[in-house]
Amino acid sequence: MKKTFCLSIILAIFASCIIAQETEKPSKFSANADFYSSFLFRGSKLGTGPAFQPTVKFATDNFVIGAWGSFDAAGFKETDLFFSYTLPFGLSLGMTDYYSPDLDYFDYSDSTGSHVFEINAALTVNGLTLNANYILNEAGGMYSQGGDMYFQALYQFKNVNFSIGAGDGWLTTDNKFHVCHIGIGTTKTIKITESFSIPVIGQIVLNTQQERLYVVVGFSL
Repeated sequence: MKKTFCLSIILAIFASCIIAQETEKPSKFSANADFYSSFLFRGSKLGTGPAFQPTVKFATDNFVIGAWGSFDAAGFKETDLFFSYTLPFGLSLGMTDYYSPDLDYFDYSDSTGSHVFEINAALTVNGLTLNANYILNEAGGMYSQGGDMYFQALYQFKNVNFSIGAGDGWLTTDNKFHVCHIGIGTTKTIKITESFSIPVIGQIVLNTQQERLYVVVGFSL
């Protein structure tokens, strides 16, 4: 019941934003699509081959709520709801509902559940971003035991960023806490017309726990 209540809150907030937007201009709704050569999640590769990742969201100066997905030609599917609120000094607090469309949507049981609820916190100071994530529930359909943690630090220089992350549960093969993400990334903007440009993102990621090295390139529309 508590898990159903959490999801209901996310949907209710999203619906209220839609109603409120009817009287507000300009629109605070947006939609975009990302295309990546592979889908990497905190040092782990999910799915097979290139991934299409759409986002629909409502955003104000401090509050964001929306839906994000990832889909590839081999059949991997993920659809997530999320919201976050950013305080004036750079601290962001939020929640994500991870869901696989291969599973029954209204299954919230521990043994076969299709939803994983995670609380998120991120603090950005100048070029440094620190984030912490904690999974609240057990969901057998999503291979979550509950209590899974992930922490990451990222520093953004002018043209490149460095990141390191560590976690357990979902992210490691033995469920123990390990460094699972060491990354270096960069972004280049390709100008198409005077009013339209495409950001291209590249990243190299080493997962020391799984002993895997990945190179990923993507772009956003």
